[in-house]
Amino acid sequence: MTAICSVSDLTARERNLGIAVAIACVSLVGVALSLSIPLLTFAMEARGASGTLIGLNTAMGGLATIAVAPLIARWAGIVGVRATLFAALALGAATILGFAVVAPLWAWFPLRFLFGASLAVLFVLSEFWINAFAPERARGLVMGVYATSLSVGFAAGPAILAVTGSDGLAAYLVCAGLYAAAALPVAFARGLAPAIEKPNRARGVMYFIAIAPLATGGAFVFGAVETGGFTFLPLFGTEVGLTVQTAALLVSMMAVGNIASQIPIGLVSDRVDRRWLILALAACGLAGAVAIPFVAHDHVALFALVAVWGGVVGGLYTVALAHLGARFSGVDLATANAAFVMMYSIGLMAGPPLLGVGFDLSRPHGAFYAVALLLGAYVVIAAFRIRREAAQP
Repeated sequence: MTAICSVSDLTARERNLGIAVAIACVSLVGVALSLSIPLLTFAMEARGASGTLIGLNTAMGGLATIAVAPLIARWAGIVGVRATLFAALALGAATILGFAVVAPLWAWFPLRFLFGASLAVLFVLSEFWINAFAPERARGLVMGVYATSLSVGFAAGPAILAVTGSDGLAAYLVCAGLYAAAALPVAFARGLAPAIEKPNRARGVMYFIAIAPLATGGAFVFGAVETGGFTFLPLFGTEVGLTVQTAALLVSMMAVGNIASQIPIGLVSDRVDRRWLILALAACGLAGAVAIPFVAHDHVALFALVAVWGGVVGGLYTVALAHLGARFSGVDLATANAAFVMMYSIGLMAGPPLLGVGFDLSRPHGAFYAVALLLGAYVVIAAFRIRREAAQP
């Protein structure tokens, strides 16, 4: 069997194995990512870095995604998906170890850029692999399983850091080890990697952002709301009377809701028009953002609503990704997935400042008002897009 394959030539068992390989790889990377973010923050703080410097360094990862994403399909088309994944895993492991041994903080900026570039390649190609192999009748289920596995991985990273601590080499070695472990399923999957033909120069990431605004816009909104929510939920909690420890649990409730809901939402998406489901999820997310301030002083209702709201907003990523896979294939799917990940990264960068402005203008509920405006704009765009597509012959 060759190192790349045509999806149509695979048996159902080979498809399922390929999906499992890609999910295992990216889930281990997710653990490493969620371990690295607080690890590098604590390490920079210990070296005397200001909050502004830490924030700018963190933003380098998003800038790397924006810079690298348009090139990923072309690279993978030249050297192959597996080879590109191996190179990205090696780069990720090397750069995380570089943080442990490189002392000047200015040098952490190019390191963070390279680390972010490796993550962009890993997420784009892993999601392309999963989407390319997913059968249409169960595409939403497959994406729900992927989103759930990734969310569990994101929850595991901080727990590992609590054991290893941020001092010394242990956390860096564990993070690099996770990258090495992620290479094992890819190595096992020889002959199961999807092929990418030569990209069409006219169909770059901007082309797919323009023709697939439901999917790519959903990625942007989810990235902005997720990161902004994680940033401002604890502050919101303390403003409405929770202790610092209890307020921090609001973030956990949002994550729990995300983990619990993605498979059910994925199953629903296999039975309905995904465009309408995306619109419904965005509208429910908007309603939740408006409702949260009204239950802020009923702490039981607040925690329950945040959990449900987190699951609904998380469903935007799952269903939008499935919608993308249903529309495109081959190199178009790889490039569209690069556009999707790029828009998600832009959302990660834009979310905290947008919600921060809202929070400052109207404490303590302003962050949720900002979320409501963001989701409201997306609802309008999504509704317009669906209506326009329905009017076309």
